[in-house]
Order: sequence, then C-alpha cells, then structure tokens
Amino acid sequence: MVHSSSTGGAPSDRGHLLTEQANPASQTLDQLSPLQLVDLFNQEDQKTLSAIAGAREALADAIVRTADALRHGGRLFYVGAGTSGRLGVLDAAECPPTFCTPPDLVQGIIAGGAGALVRSSEGLEDIADDGAEAISSRHIHDLDVVVGITAGGTTPYVHGALKAAQQRGATTIFMACVPADQVSADYDVDVRLLVGPEILAGSTRLKAGTVTKMALNILSTGVMVQLGKVYGNRMVDVAVTNTKLRDRALRILCDLTGLSRDQAADLLTRSGQRVKLALLMHWRGLDVAEAEAHLAKHNGQLRQALED
Repeated sequence: MVHSSSTGGAPSDRGHLLTEQANPASQTLDQLSPLQLVDLFNQEDQKTLSAIAGAREALADAIVRTADALRHGGRLFYVGAGTSGRLGVLDAAECPPTFCTPPDLVQGIIAGGAGALVRSSEGLEDIADDGAEAISSRHIHDLDVVVGITAGGTTPYVHGALKAAQQRGATTIFMACVPADQVSADYDVDVRLLVGPEILAGSTRLKAGTVTKMALNILSTGVMVQLGKVYGNRMVDVAVTNTKLRDRALRILCDLTGLSRDQAADLLTRSGQRVKLALLMHWRGLDVAEAEAHLAKHNGQLRQALED
C-alpha cells in the first residue's frame, strides 16, 4: 500500500527522496561557464533515456490496459500538480489535433485548475480530498484509466485522486521518479522513471519533467497506434483544422497513393477531410458511405479494413 505520508502530506524527511537529493555532479553549478552548464545538462539528460528503458515493461502494460479501456468506451485522465500536472494537461491537449480524438477522451486534471497552468499553486497539491473530488466531479467509472503523475511520489492530491479512482473501479497508473523502496504504491501499473537527483537540487521540472514528458509521449502515442489512429508511421486520423494540418494531410495522401496534389485535394474533399477514409476510398475504389461502413466494421483499423 502507499505509505500514509504519501496520502496525508509530505513525509517528515523529504530529503531522503531521490528527487530531493543534491547531485554530486553539479556541486559547482554557480561557478560554471554557460558552455560548461550546457554540457552538464546534456550529460545529465542522457539519464532520461536509461530511465525510459528501465520502465519499458510498465509502460507497455500501461499502453495495453489503456488501449483496451478506450476501445470499450473508457476515457484517459492524467492527474498531477505543478509541473507534473502541466505535462499531463499538455499531453491531453495534443491528442485531438494529432489523432482527431474528441476533447473528452483524454483529459488533464491539475491541482488548482486552469489557473495553475500559468501561476504557481503548490499549496493545493497537499489536499488529498481535492484530488478525490476531481475524480468524483468527472464521474470516473470502471472503464476509465487514471494516471497519477508525481515526480517525488508523495503528492497527496495525486494519491487522493488515485484512491478515489480505485474505489470507482477505474484502472490506476502511478508515475513517479523515485524508487519503490522510498515511496511504495499499490496501483494497477507502477511506472518508475529513475533519473537521479536534479542538477538544481529538488527542481523536478528538469530531468524529472523531461522524462515524464517522454513517458507520456510514449503512452498516448502507443495507445493511439493500438486504436488504429496510425497507418505505418503516418497520423492518418489527423484533424484537418488549419493550413499546416491540411498540408500534412495532402502530403500523406500524395506520399502513400502517388496522386498529384490536386488529385489528393479532391480526394480529401470527397472524404470529408478524413485522411484515413480517403485512403480506403482510393485503395478499395469505394464511395464515402461504403468506406465508412467498411471502416466501422473493422473498428477504425485501416490496415485490417484493407486486408478484408
């Protein structure tokens, strides 16, 4: 189970946490030249790659569980405070334009609400009941997945949310940058991103923030791949909502079909600005209605639809 200090407040000695310790490699940080500082950052940031490798099985498990939940009508929620919360909100916000998902499919919850995205509100992370209330207010249920993000592993707001999600039968995923022997947890998936002490002691917006962003990139992209939002390495469910994204859609169609840009533009228009549907229409010689029905039969999986 999670230590009581993790759910009710900070431990009596947070200094023992890996994320709070002083980094021996940066003891002379205030004496380094700008170039030496950049080199030190670069050296320390290499550890984020090793941390991801160390969490590979847990991340894969998180992808499998989350994709299965969303496939059956569930939603994905990220919960955090401070930097961790902002990273969750960022990843959630990037899903609709990248994968054409509805805004409520992937949601970010941050202690303090929208105002905390641009203004410090660290005190609110200490209130576990607020985390639980955030879960209740979104009517989270057994098909949903809740990812609690806390670099130091002890944020009461996050644990309050995860415990409330557990009580509602949701899948719970814990993401922290401290080892289990410092802060234990009892959730469905336990992702530990061990990057070591920060160059600036305790500033977890640095390596911890970087590795968390990497892990969330892997999780959300992996889930969307499993859901058929990708064909090859192309985002075939891209939302064509501006000039840049329309250009990307046309390039995908031209590259994959060999059509001219004008032909691709006509195909995109006939498909209702849906790249995946346009590809199926072109490759199988179907009209819009036929392509929609065939794709629906295969749960939006373009490759499966093409093989049938």
